[in-house]
Amino acid sequence: MKISDLLKKINELAQKQKEGTLTEDEKQLQHQLRQQYLEEFRKNFLNELKTIKVVNEKGEDVTPEKLKKIKPSKSKN
Repeated sequence: MKISDLLKKINELAQKQKEGTLTEDEKQLQHQLRQQYLEEFRKNFLNELKTIKVVNEKGEDVTPEKLKKIKPSKSKN
């Protein structure tokens, strides 16, 4: 399920919760959808971090070592 679809359903359930008409099954579904959303968000965020390169004013690479370690290594053929 795409993140936009997850958010739509999560928001629908949140509205039902505000109205006080959320069933126990829907509460469980809401929890599962929130967990799935967080998992997808974290995965996408990590993929974004892998593409970042930090440079200083002189143009030197100052990317933190921790970030460099998670970047995929470029294989030379």
